[in-house]
Amino acid sequence: MKTIAVTLSLLLAGCASNPPAPDWQGNAYSALDSFTSTYLKGNTRIAAADFARARGAISSTGRADLLARAELVRCAVRVASLEFDDCAGYQPIAADAAQAERSYAAYLTARWQDVDVALLPIQHRVMLGSSATPVRSIDDPLARLIAAGVLLQAGRLTLADMVSATDTASEQGWRRPLLAWLGVQLKSAQEAGDTEAMKRLQRRIEFASTSL
Repeated sequence: MKTIAVTLSLLLAGCASNPPAPDWQGNAYSALDSFTSTYLKGNTRIAAADFARARGAISSTGRADLLARAELVRCAVRVASLEFDDCAGYQPIAADAAQAERSYAAYLTARWQDVDVALLPIQHRVMLGSSATPVRSIDDPLARLIAAGVLLQAGRLTLADMVSATDTASEQGWRRPLLAWLGVQLKSAQEAGDTEAMKRLQRRIEFASTSL
């Protein structure tokens, strides 16, 4: 998951020291990585515990700028799952964030007029380079889903993007975004009056929901 790896590396940037590194760094990294995995798989309870563990490790530094980066990890994963809340956890500490994090937050919330493209994680820069760039052009699966979520907020999502996001979530076994994107496809099929597609998508939703 390159997109989260980039953000996690930012979390540690400028904080690394010669071995042994402070315990909080490894604890925060592993907790955020675990949070991302468990959240995408649909395990809300464990994901919440993982994120709380990450916040606890980071808070020991007294640095709100690092906590802002962690909150953007959470926001990005939620955007991939079509859970839009304007990066609520990030907003109270936005004033302490660096310009790169502010730019990424603006991207995640589709406020592209406030984005400095050069400061975005590299896999997302292509999305602001052309209005016709498909999400499938992004190699990293999570970054692809995040981009699709951003396009949906911006009203620029195409049918091909929608299908690509659904396929990506399915291939990765990420139940939470899969159900969200299947729901988007189902709504599109309903609006188009495509009865066969509606039935097929409903069966997929029911199947993906069976073990929840």
